[in-house]
Amino acid sequence: MNKSLFVTVLAGLMIGSSALSAAVYKVDVSHSNVGFKVKHMMISTVTGKFGNFSGTYELDKGHFKSLSGHIKAASIDTGIAKRDDHLRSADFFDVAKFGDISFVMTGATKEKMTGNLTIRGVTKKVTLDIDMGGVVTDPWGNQRSGFVLTGQINRKDFGLNWNKAIEAGGVVVGDEVKLIVEVEGIEE
Repeated sequence: MNKSLFVTVLAGLMIGSSALSAAVYKVDVSHSNVGFKVKHMMISTVTGKFGNFSGTYELDKGHFKSLSGHIKAASIDTGIAKRDDHLRSADFFDVAKFGDISFVMTGATKEKMTGNLTIRGVTKKVTLDIDMGGVVTDPWGNQRSGFVLTGQINRKDFGLNWNKAIEAGGVVVGDEVKLIVEVEGIEE
């Protein structure tokens, strides 16, 4: 192999490997889910999700360098219209005043992500577990990555205080909310 061809091939490999090592991804909402679970009447669990969300993140060799996401609170969906309307009201998300929920990563290890979660205008630091799915090239030549973030928050920390006591003891809505964010992103 002549020297100039070798240098060209080597440069191409170096550029290609650096492009694969660091990439910015846009959340593919058609293959992602932002969900939650909360106790109801202390005996069962209500599952819900948000239908309108967006986000971007940067990965470098499988490690998060940045992540930010935004959710339209009015897009909450628990499968029961009357309950969803109540959740949109001032008793809970108050979507007329606080239309957006946001999360901005402040740090990450291989297993944990910390960031600022804002709900109802209240921002709190939260820590989420990371389950990294990996990076692949899809059949159309696009680079995709996937991961799951899970964690738990206390809804009252964000001003979601509404509740009712039940006769047998306990309350209608549990304070602890489990978060399940399943993401597939496509390289920008």
